[in-house]
Amino acid sequence: MLWLEAIFFFMRNIGSSEAAYENVYGKALEPCSANGAALTGFTRTGYCVDKNDDEGSHHICINLGSIASSGQNFCSVTGQSDWCSSTDMPCHENQSDETCAVESWCVCQWAFASYIEKAGGCEAIQDVKCDSINMQALKAYESDSSKYGEALACLYERCLL
Repeated sequence: MLWLEAIFFFMRNIGSSEAAYENVYGKALEPCSANGAALTGFTRTGYCVDKNDDEGSHHICINLGSIASSGQNFCSVTGQSDWCSSTDMPCHENQSDETCAVESWCVCQWAFASYIEKAGGCEAIQDVKCDSINMQALKAYESDSSKYGEALACLYERCLL
C-alpha cells in the first residue's frame, strides 16, 4: 500500500513545484507575473515561492503597475532603488528577452508590512493580487499579529478574507 500512496503523491505533484503551494484562499497558488511582463519570484518561476535562503520571504504579489493613492510606488515608499519602474527585465514567457517592464512582483512580506505603515495604511498602497499571494505570508502575519496586525488586516480587507 505504501507504494500506491507514493504513486498518488507523485501524480499530484507532477509538473511545477509550485503545485504544492497555496494562496490566501487555500487554493493553488496562481502566478504573479504574466506574459508581456517581467518574470518575478525569488526563484524566477513567476510564483511567489521561496527556498531556504530567501530570508525576505517574497510571498506577496503586488501590482506595481497600479497607482497608489499617494502617487508613490512600493520602491519609493520603502526606500529601495527604483527597480519597480524597470523596463529591461527578463520576460515571463521568454527569459532571454530582457525588454519587459516590472508589473506584478513578488515582494518581501516583511517589506510589505513596512510599506503599509509608511504609506499611511492599507488604503494608500498599490493593488495586491490575492490569488498569487502565498498562504505562508498570511500564516506568518497571524503568528505575530501584535507586530504584523496591520499587514494581516490589509490582506483580509483587500482579499475579502
